[in-house]
Amino acid sequence: MRRTALLASAALLAGLLPWATARAADDPAPAPVDRFEGEVPFASQPAEGIFTWGGDTDDPPDLSLTARTDAPEGAKVLAGTYDISGYGGFTHDFAAGEPAHDWSGHQGIRFWWDGRNDGRKIAFEIKDGGANGEASELWTTSFTDDFTGWKQIEIPFTDFAYRTDYQPVGGIDHVLGLTRMWGYALTLPPGAKGDFAMDGVELYGRADQSLRASVTTGAAVYPVREGGTARVRVTLATTGSAPVDEPVTVRYETGGGSAEPGKDYTPVSGTLTFPAGTASGTARTIEVPTRRDKAAEPAETVPLTLTVTGAKAPAETPQVVVDAHGLPYLDSRLPVKKRVADLLGRMSLAEKAGQMTQAERGAMTAPGDIAGYGLGSLLSGGGSTPTPNTPEAWAKMIDGFQLRTRATRFQIPLIYGVDAVHGHNNLSGATVMPHNIGLGATRDPALAEQTGSVTAAEVRATGVPWDFAPCLCVSRDERWGRSYESFGEDPALVQSMETVVQGLQGRANGKDLSRDDKVLATAKHFLGDGGTEYGSSTTGTYTTDQGVTKVTRQQLEAVHLAPFRTAVDRGIGTVMPSYSSLDILGDGKGAVKMHARADMINGVLKDRLGFDGFVISDWNAIDQLPGDYASHVRTSVEAGLDMMMVPYTYKEFTGTLVDEVNAGRIGEDRIDDAVSRILTQKFRLGLFEHPYADTGGAAAIGSRAHREVARRAAAESQVLLKNQGAVLPLRKSEKVYVAGSNADDIGNQTGGWTLTWQGSSGNTTPGTTILQGMREAGGNVTWSKDASAPTGGYDAGVVVVGETPYAEGVGDVGNGHSLRLSAADQAAVDKVCAAMRCAVLVVSGRPQLIGDRLDGIDALVASWLPGTEGEGVADVLYGRRPFTGRLPVTWPRSEAQLPINVGDTSYDPQFPYGWGLTTLTKVPQGGTATLHALAVAAAAAERAGADRTGRKLVTEARLLVQRKAGGRITEAVAKPFADADHLLLTGRYGKAVEKLVTAYRAA
Repeated sequence: MRRTALLASAALLAGLLPWATARAADDPAPAPVDRFEGEVPFASQPAEGIFTWGGDTDDPPDLSLTARTDAPEGAKVLAGTYDISGYGGFTHDFAAGEPAHDWSGHQGIRFWWDGRNDGRKIAFEIKDGGANGEASELWTTSFTDDFTGWKQIEIPFTDFAYRTDYQPVGGIDHVLGLTRMWGYALTLPPGAKGDFAMDGVELYGRADQSLRASVTTGAAVYPVREGGTARVRVTLATTGSAPVDEPVTVRYETGGGSAEPGKDYTPVSGTLTFPAGTASGTARTIEVPTRRDKAAEPAETVPLTLTVTGAKAPAETPQVVVDAHGLPYLDSRLPVKKRVADLLGRMSLAEKAGQMTQAERGAMTAPGDIAGYGLGSLLSGGGSTPTPNTPEAWAKMIDGFQLRTRATRFQIPLIYGVDAVHGHNNLSGATVMPHNIGLGATRDPALAEQTGSVTAAEVRATGVPWDFAPCLCVSRDERWGRSYESFGEDPALVQSMETVVQGLQGRANGKDLSRDDKVLATAKHFLGDGGTEYGSSTTGTYTTDQGVTKVTRQQLEAVHLAPFRTAVDRGIGTVMPSYSSLDILGDGKGAVKMHARADMINGVLKDRLGFDGFVISDWNAIDQLPGDYASHVRTSVEAGLDMMMVPYTYKEFTGTLVDEVNAGRIGEDRIDDAVSRILTQKFRLGLFEHPYADTGGAAAIGSRAHREVARRAAAESQVLLKNQGAVLPLRKSEKVYVAGSNADDIGNQTGGWTLTWQGSSGNTTPGTTILQGMREAGGNVTWSKDASAPTGGYDAGVVVVGETPYAEGVGDVGNGHSLRLSAADQAAVDKVCAAMRCAVLVVSGRPQLIGDRLDGIDALVASWLPGTEGEGVADVLYGRRPFTGRLPVTWPRSEAQLPINVGDTSYDPQFPYGWGLTTLTKVPQGGTATLHALAVAAAAAERAGADRTGRKLVTEARLLVQRKAGGRITEAVAKPFADADHLLLTGRYGKAVEKLVTAYRAA
């Protein structure tokens, strides 16, 4: 049956249904939406149908149309089972090719639900406006399964709220118009197996004016300086902007807050009337005068109660707030330490607990909780963005959250955080840099600092003062799904690239943090997350991520701790512990989650290294600790964590923390230390003086100047591994055949952590693909993704292959991922390289096993994940810039070699750590004698502290070795060659050249 026919026959069906309920004489007949008798198929857009979805392959529920003798309507019901770890549910979308449906004549939507009385909450959403069911606004509410057997759930349309945690579109009008409806969806509860049954979805009742008309206020909070007058704007709005049919009255009255009437403000009351015929958008203003006295005071609130007749009332009672004034902590002339001490001494335990709490923005369905719980921080997880995803919308959203903090006693501003791990990657149109592995390949600390500066400027311009970056992990196994977040496998390389901290924060003393182009940085993940053993993870289907790092204490210090020591010296503001566990061989503790390791966080990081910033947990990480929730809180706080990222459980955390302190199980001194550390950074950031977004730099987001930095970084990150016959650089006069899955895919090119947590393939964000870059460089290019076009008549081929996006453990090898090229990429390489001279570019977050095809490939480039500026890749392909990149990790011959790293006793890779051919650079002449002379000169430069000269001399020696070795890289060549690159990074230039002499002799 067609949906249009079903809706048209609503009156007839309602009269026939045995369960049809009584209705008022002037109510329209119920309009069936789903009877579940088979009239709606299991199908997806653009066809009409019911379909499932979920966060991963296990999350979508199983659905069926099941015959039930107790079916409330007809013979069948929609039944299903589910076992959801992340999120999952099902949708009924109307046909995209048919007109949208008009639900505006009804009061709401109802359906029968077979209750399990398990107290679980089920989210129900409807789809309004837009182009179709998958490009519409989502409006949501929920019901609780607290009954047994069939019950008809009635949901008035007035109960639905605009969904703030996820919208599939860039914004339509944020008004529930109900005239263009595209269906509904249910989100089932995660965490435990369940089953359900539902039946008879229909529209019911007659719409009243309160559905079409609403009264809103300009804001929920109106801060005003003592003695000033707050002006609360009250606006009438209607669906479709039609005038109201009936009068709307708004009775208002002040009273009930912490401010004293007559002393702190002048009470007001009265009635506003919007007569019948009043146009939508008409506004009135209520003025609330405050009074001045000479006393220093915290902020005081004056609620303005509104009683609305004839329209939907505002969701919240607006509050006028008399700003805090005259207190020492508000005096920007005082030293930060004194301001912190003054504020801390005034705070209650509950207020301190709030400062230690960070929630996800999507959890703020009740934004009043920011003040109600005195939250210290909010964050946007990967893909958690405002709608539309623009700089202006980010700033407006965060300013709205900051406004809420004005309703607290001390008006302590939020510190908002994002994972801007390679540019402001959550923001559409931002400049997306190469991932850290590519930056490590540049060996260019000054460039790393520039990328940090661009990122900081774009992040701060949207109102965000805190970045959960950089990742200082030392990646020791490329099977790890986070390996591209590392600068490399050598701690010396990671340390050298920590100039990015200064790019983000400015000077190490924190004096630049209040600038409008700097952000607080985060060193993560403390400690040893890059060393987790393959197969040691116990998180879902992960193999490596969140596993166990087993090391001696000496290995821990030399490899994994060293970058954090450097970060502390550079003044890093925050540190984030790892999900992983640490097993220090010989200490008798076994594997202990890092969020519980007081010996490392308190003992090493804070006490020994002298870290004076604050420690922030990872996303829900304390939930992975053993024991009940109270022990999670107790263990992590006592271990040294200062702020907890508890995205959706902020209420439970704050309550539990207060209870644990009151019970004496967490010391008040520990709480005061944590809050002091947090407040210190907020004062340094200038948030007390300037809590709202300074968008003066927003025009530079994605600008040519910023993209030029990313373009240069992309160019310098390219590592030329092989170049037989000097295929590269290409000449613009050459006819070039381009193929491969990653040549023209900006999503694959930018990788994970781009707009969403996992990233995705396709045209995801503004930028230039490698293919577009080649065309813009003036190349004579023919494109055939699968190499199906004829291959005759070309001078050279470029095949761009590699990985599709992933992040964290989802990308672990063995968790649906491998280090081998896809069958399609292999076929493209084989076809093109058999037909012509060819260069293969590998766009990936880690080395790919390509040794079985290496002999047939003339030139091989490790392109890593170059970001949005594919022109940078084209720059080196066409010789605008030379290839200068060097491997930040070892490129293995086979997976059986993993893990393989510089310094290993047995070391026989395909390409060693530090390998990287160059173009447009003259290789010095000579042999062993020249190398010996270079060694003497390098040693002299080392003694003199002439680092630039020392590095130049080692580079000359490297080029000599690479020219002689060619494609014959044996273990005798690879091991000393890799060792030399490590020695170079540690400033031992003479020893580095001596190692290169050894490699030269073996070549």
